[in-house]
Amino acid sequence: MSQTLLKVTGLKVAYGGIQAVKGVDFEVKEGELVTLIGSNGAGKTTTMKAITGTLPLNAGDIEYLGKSIKGKGAWDLVRQGLAMVPEGRGVFTRMTIMENLQMGAHIRTDKPEIATDLDKVFTIFPRLKERRTQLAGTLSGGEQQMLAMGRALMSRPKVLLLDEPSMGLSPIMVDKIFEVVREVYAQGVTVLLVEQNASRALQIADRGYVMESGVITMSGDAKQMLRDPKVRAAYLGE
Repeated sequence: MSQTLLKVTGLKVAYGGIQAVKGVDFEVKEGELVTLIGSNGAGKTTTMKAITGTLPLNAGDIEYLGKSIKGKGAWDLVRQGLAMVPEGRGVFTRMTIMENLQMGAHIRTDKPEIATDLDKVFTIFPRLKERRTQLAGTLSGGEQQMLAMGRALMSRPKVLLLDEPSMGLSPIMVDKIFEVVREVYAQGVTVLLVEQNASRALQIADRGYVMESGVITMSGDAKQMLRDPKVRAAYLGE
């Protein structure tokens, strides 16, 4: 049996005076690609922020590798192998692509392996290699998303948390981002993907959870969920 890497139990989070997450339970096992889908405002991003320590919990617990990480800061979590690509990308706009990627490896001291991982990132994202001396702020939204993902991979994560990676991107760039998520997962990185594009997310995931108004309303095998009439009606426009 695969080890449970991430376990969320009874999670409650208030955001801006509103109870945005109302008692959520889910888990991610080693080697899985799990997606959390739901409409805008369902509480998905708030859940991700709670996991990564950028929002405090009102109740519940978050366990990583069997230990509670409640109250731990993002810096500490990256050291432990939990890397987040936030909604809105969050790249360092006044730094070059290369400097951004080096920032991703700032917790590491294994220089030869850092160089190997940089080559891997450039293989996944050839466009970043071509433009490595360019300032991140001059990149398109899709290129910034690639950079944010590349930077997270430079920390060599056990679990990669992706929050709305396709948001605001052109259809061609959305195709590229999902291709990359699939590739990263195929290389053995466990992935938790929060995504409004339910169809695309369920197509590449092992398991899915549906979140509505701060609660999980459905969970199961991703391919079965794709065929579920309720999911199709609510999220796939059918």
